[in-house]
Amino acid sequence: MILAVDVGNTNITCGVYDGRKLVTTFRMMSKTAHTSDEYGMNIRQLLMFDGITKEQIEGTIVASVVPNVMHSLIGGITRYLGTPPLIVGAGTRTGIRIVTENPKEIGADRIVDAVAAYEKYGGPVLVLDFGTATTYDYVTKDGCFAAGITAPGIRMSAKALWEDTARLPAVEIKKPKSILAQETISSMQAGLMFGQIGQTEYIVNMVKKETGIQDMKVVATGGLGRIISDETDVIDIYDSSLTLDGLQMIYEKNRKGPK
Repeated sequence: MILAVDVGNTNITCGVYDGRKLVTTFRMMSKTAHTSDEYGMNIRQLLMFDGITKEQIEGTIVASVVPNVMHSLIGGITRYLGTPPLIVGAGTRTGIRIVTENPKEIGADRIVDAVAAYEKYGGPVLVLDFGTATTYDYVTKDGCFAAGITAPGIRMSAKALWEDTARLPAVEIKKPKSILAQETISSMQAGLMFGQIGQTEYIVNMVKKETGIQDMKVVATGGLGRIISDETDVIDIYDSSLTLDGLQMIYEKNRKGPK
């Protein structure tokens, strides 16, 4: 078994794979600082809760967009699981060629998503990740990461509303019954949900227009991706395990070595 770890701006998402089968997943907060011992013990205890011992974990892979947690996280994994993790970064074999202006600027999470979407669904493919930020990444037919768009995520927009506007409350992010809101909470929900849906549809359609590929596959992932994908026809597939699957695929490519 291998442990795949996706370190995002809000959560650290972990998945255990037996071959290509995702056996279990669990999450920890990434915004709260922890020592290496805390990370290591938390991960071991969460694994044990699912009946998985450290001896069963033969390897670990980590993709991170939060540099500040990496020293403690790597130390904890190495000490408590006995497997120094593979870190997705420059020099990691992915099977995807990055042809943007500055490849080093592309986040590890976006590369991992691109790998999984391309291998699972083929190219050309547009990969949407609804996380802290909402990202749209275009992978060509021959597996090149060609372009990416970054926009504020729906939670980020919601937080800006209630933190920067004195009289607006924190609200649950969900689709209201109607866009014709008549009170504050549904008014905010309408703006957040329909605004995100509209943004998604416009960006996807513009990517298809500028590439000239109208039949491009559109694959979404991320915490709020399901809500958005259920409300629009421009998303073909919602895949909740896309990022973790990509980590498992990259681990296999690097374990086997070059052919």
